Amino acid sequence: MQTILGMSISTFVIIVVIIALWLLSCINILRDYERGVIFRLGRALKNPKGPGIIFVFKPFDQIVRVSLRTIVLDVPPQDIITKDNVSVKVNAVVYFRVFNPMNAIIQVENYIYATSQLSQTTLRSILGQVELDDLLSERDKLNKELQTVLDQHTDPWGVKVTLVEIKQVDLPQDMQRAMALQAEAEREKRAKIIHAEGEFQASKQLAEAANVLAQNPYTMQLRYLQTITQISTENNSTVIFPVPVELMAMLNPKK
Repeated sequence: MQTILGMSISTFVIIVVIIALWLLSCINILRDYERGVIFRLGRALKNPKGPGIIFVFKPFDQIVRVSLRTIVLDVPPQDIITKDNVSVKVNAVVYFRVFNPMNAIIQVENYIYATSQLSQTTLRSILGQVELDDLLSERDKLNKELQTVLDQHTDPWGVKVTLVEIKQVDLPQDMQRAMALQAEAEREKRAKIIHAEGEFQASKQLAEAANVLAQNPYTMQLRYLQTITQISTENNSTVIFPVPVELMAMLNPKK
């Protein structure tokens, strides 16, 4: 049997097939949003690989895939006591992504779990320093503050927090009733103020009208006649005829 370098043809073919299968198993395809952190004999290579076709020479190399897409993290409801000692439940949503795959794998064990735990503690810490009214009315300001604090802590991990949104604030039933009573009192207050302003403006208009009528005594009689005309057109059974005060004064005999 012919030999190649001291090996039989069948042995050579088997070796070639094994090498070919090993090379095929070393081929990895990374999507456009993925990067691969390669550990060669336990040491991380300087730059992450991908996207596209890369070679991972097993068993000497190990690959850890990292997604660069934005991850949406739902922060579960947290029990928070506000600055004015009101107990509420608050949940939020955090948007973040990996911008440095090397740090995301090397600097922290599980960057998603670490970001989740940090989000919960930061939510309790920041919102515990504000009053309930600020928590309900200044959400945009609090969202930016939460995003800034989280981004500062996750930056060494290669994680960028892009957005934080407070989703819902659950209030106790007693507090909801108290706020409803407060809102009702505020509406009544505004209604009384508006009514008083209307009365004030009406009194000013009446005073101006009285001044105009006082300039000519016949204008008051014309106003009386106009009022009688309006009453007669409404088909009323009772007609009230106003008598001028000046007329009553004329009937009294002079002393």
